[in-house]
Amino acid sequence: MTALHAPLIIDIAGKALTDIDRARLSHPLVGGIILFGRNWESRAQLVQLCADIKAVKEDLLICVDHEGGRVQRFKTDGFTHIPPMRALGQMWMDDGKGKKRRKGSGAMHAMNAATAAGYVLGCELRACGVDFSFTPVLDLDYGESSVIGDRSFHRDPRVVATLARSLMHGLLQAGMGNCGKHFPGHGHVKADSHTDIPVDKRKLKKILGEDSAPYPWLSSVLTAVMPAHVIYPKVDALPAGFSSVWLQEILRGELRYDGAIFSDDLSMEAARRIDGQVISYTEAALRALNAGCDMVLLCNQSLGLGEHVDELLDGMDDALRCGRWQPDIDSESRRLALLPETVPQPWDELMRQPAYQQALDMLP
Repeated sequence: MTALHAPLIIDIAGKALTDIDRARLSHPLVGGIILFGRNWESRAQLVQLCADIKAVKEDLLICVDHEGGRVQRFKTDGFTHIPPMRALGQMWMDDGKGKKRRKGSGAMHAMNAATAAGYVLGCELRACGVDFSFTPVLDLDYGESSVIGDRSFHRDPRVVATLARSLMHGLLQAGMGNCGKHFPGHGHVKADSHTDIPVDKRKLKKILGEDSAPYPWLSSVLTAVMPAHVIYPKVDALPAGFSSVWLQEILRGELRYDGAIFSDDLSMEAARRIDGQVISYTEAALRALNAGCDMVLLCNQSLGLGEHVDELLDGMDDALRCGRWQPDIDSESRRLALLPETVPQPWDELMRQPAYQQALDMLP
C-alpha cells in the first residue's frame, strides 16, 4: 500500500531499533517517531539511533519533548540544562537584576535569553540527529495547574507571545521548527489530562481574549500547534484535539493559522474517554484526524504493549480501505515542511562555535 499521507507518530521501547521497530517505522502511514528519556544513553548512542531511524525512511520526522526545565529528555553527556520557561518570565520582570545583570531592561534580557535558549536547544538536538522538538508551551501561568506550572513563561499573554517568539527565533537559527501548545490553553485547569479529563467552563470570549491570544499574534511564525486534551463545554462537548469547532472553525478559520496540527498523545486518559466511554486508539486517531489534526501521536505503547501500536496500524489500514479516513495531501505537505532544510553542525564543531558559546552565556 502506498500512502499519500503519513500521519502517525509512534515510539520505541529501547535505545536501539529492533526488527519489530523497523517494521513498524517502515509502515507507509507512519510519518515520525517521538523519543523519550528511555531511548537515551549517550550522545553517541543517540546519533546512531537517529541514523538508524533515517535509514528506515529518510523522511521520518524524529521528534522529542525537549522544552527545558523538568521536560528535557536528554540531560547528560554534554547536553545543556535549559531553564524552565518561567525563569525567562521572571527575568522579564526583574528589570535586569541578578547575577548576569546587564544594561537595559529585564524584558530585553529575557528576550535575548529566550532566543539563546531556543538556539542552544535546537543546535544540540540537531547535532545528534533530532529534527523537531515540541516546544514552546504557550499556556498561561495561573498558578493552578501542576502539569503546566513552571513550563509556562508568564500569566500575561503578551509576555508569553513575546518570549515565545524570541525562543522560536533561536530555534529557527538552529534550523528547527516549533510547536505552540496546548491550544486553546491548558493553564486554567487543575486536572492533568494524562490521568484525568480536564474541563474548562469559561466562555469562548474569555478564552480567546487571554489563553488563546498568543496564537494569532504568532500565526506568522508558528510551524506547528498541539491542541489540549481539555473540554471547553461552552464551545464544544469534545476535547479540543477532537473538535472541528476548535481546530477548523476557530484555529484555522478565525485565527487564520495554516501550519501543522499535532494531536497530543492518544494514550492519555482525556484522549480516549469520549462521552463517558473508552474508545480504541484507532477511533481516537480517526476522530483527531477527521477533526483537523494533520498528525497524531501514540506514545508509551511500545513498553510491553506493542500490540497497541500494531492495533493502530491495522485499524488505520482498515479505515483507509473502508473510506473512514482519507489521506490529505496538504497535511502531508505540512509534515514534510517540519523536516530541517539545513545540515546540522557536528557536536565538536558546535562546541567551538562563537554564536553557540555566546548563547550559553545568555542563559539564566
